[in-house]
Amino acid sequence: MTLLSVERLKLFTTRSPWWCALITLTITIGFAALVTANADDREFAPTVSSTQIGYGLGMAVIMVLAALSVTTEYRFGTIRTTFQAIPNRIAALLAKTTVVALLCLVIGEISAFGAWGVGKMIKPTADLALNSTADWINVAGVGVIYAFAAIIAIAVGIMIRHSAGAIALLLVYSLAVESLVGLIPGIGHDIQKWMPFNVAEKFLTGDAGSNSGRGPGGGQSSGVILSQGWSLAYFAAVAIGLLAIAITVAKKRDA
Repeated sequence: MTLLSVERLKLFTTRSPWWCALITLTITIGFAALVTANADDREFAPTVSSTQIGYGLGMAVIMVLAALSVTTEYRFGTIRTTFQAIPNRIAALLAKTTVVALLCLVIGEISAFGAWGVGKMIKPTADLALNSTADWINVAGVGVIYAFAAIIAIAVGIMIRHSAGAIALLLVYSLAVESLVGLIPGIGHDIQKWMPFNVAEKFLTGDAGSNSGRGPGGGQSSGVILSQGWSLAYFAAVAIGLLAIAITVAKKRDA
C-alpha cells in the first residue's frame, strides 16, 4: 500500500492529470451534447452508442495523461530517486501503472455516463435507456478500455522515455495508423482485424461496431472475428504484454 500511496501523491500533485481529466470530460460530454442536440428523430435518431461518439478522442487524451505520468519522471530525473528508494523496479512500475490505470478507469466511467446522461437530458423522449447488456457495455465498457489504453501508454512511455516522442507515437498510431492499414492492398483488411484499438471497438459496440463511427481512427471495428468478451481479453493481453516488455527494458538499462 505504501507504493500505491506514493504513486498516488506523485500523480495528483502535478497539474497534467487534472487538465487531461477535464479535457476528456469536455470532449466526450460535449460531443454527446452536440450529436444528440442535432439528431433528427426521423433521419438520425440518437442511440446509446451515438452518445459515446467522443470516446475515441477522449481516449487519446487519456493516453497522453498516462504517458506523461512516466515520461515527466524521466525528464526531471525523479525516476532515479524512485528506483534508489525502491530497488525493485518491477514493484515501483507496477504501482505506478495500477494508480494511473485506476484513475483512467474512473475518468472513463464518469465521462461515459456523463455523455449518456447529457444525451438523455437533451432528448428525454429518445430511446436511450440501458435496456440490454449491449447497452451497458457500450457505456460502462469505456472506462475499462481507457484503463487498458493507459497501460499501453505507460508501456510506451517507459520504453521511449521522452514525452514528445511517446505522445506522438501513441496519437499517430491510435488516431491514424489502424485506419490506414486497411488501405494496404491485399493484406490490409486481414491485418486490421487484429489491430488492438480496432478490436477494443468491437468489445464496446459488438456487431454494430462497423457502423458506430466512434472509434479512435474513425470508429470501424471492421472484420473483427472475436466475440465481445474475447475482444476485451485480446486488448488486455496486448496491454499487459507491452507492459511486461517495457518493465523488462527498464530493468536492463540505466534510469
